[in-house]
Amino acid sequence: MSESAECVSCSYYVYNDDYEEYECLASFDEDEYAALLSGRYKNCPYYRRDDEYGVVKKQM
Repeated sequence: MSESAECVSCSYYVYNDDYEEYECLASFDEDEYAALLSGRYKNCPYYRRDDEYGVVKKQM
């Protein structure tokens, strides 16, 4: 899967220090991953906007 602007702003897209690259930590099963790679989905169904302030709001 290519890196899109959508992935960059997703909370599942994190930097892996061991491999020195970004990776997606969304939990896909085999069929969902194949569908995503084949282009069946126009947008990632697991996209969740990375909201840095969301955690702070819950703590208040």
